[in-house]
Amino acid sequence: MSTPKIFDSEYRFCLILWDHAPIKSRELVELCREQLGWKPTTTYTVIKRLSERGILKNENSIVSPLVTKDEIQASEIDELVEKKFGGSLPAFIAAFTKTEKMTSREIDEVQRMIDRFREGGTR
Repeated sequence: MSTPKIFDSEYRFCLILWDHAPIKSRELVELCREQLGWKPTTTYTVIKRLSERGILKNENSIVSPLVTKDEIQASEIDELVEKKFGGSLPAFIAAFTKTEKMTSREIDEVQRMIDRFREGGTR
């Protein structure tokens, strides 16, 4: 099953959820009011919408994520690479490194990821 698409405002909501889950819906409403400036009705609407799309569950007023932050981020990157770089990861990395300076530590970490991938590991 593919990871469901979430939009920017939903992602900001999910960041709060991932940090506090499982959480009572009324506590989540308060956090969204404080951090996002949302009205309670907005938060409850987003909870309902994300529940219907299989991104979270809301049972007995306890909200829990059904997808992880890593899954959402990986899906977003896959979509970006496919849409903007024709599916070419090297083209994405080339574009990224033209505008972003990487430290030696970051380059070493990327190299370790590549080495793990070569050895049959996962992301």
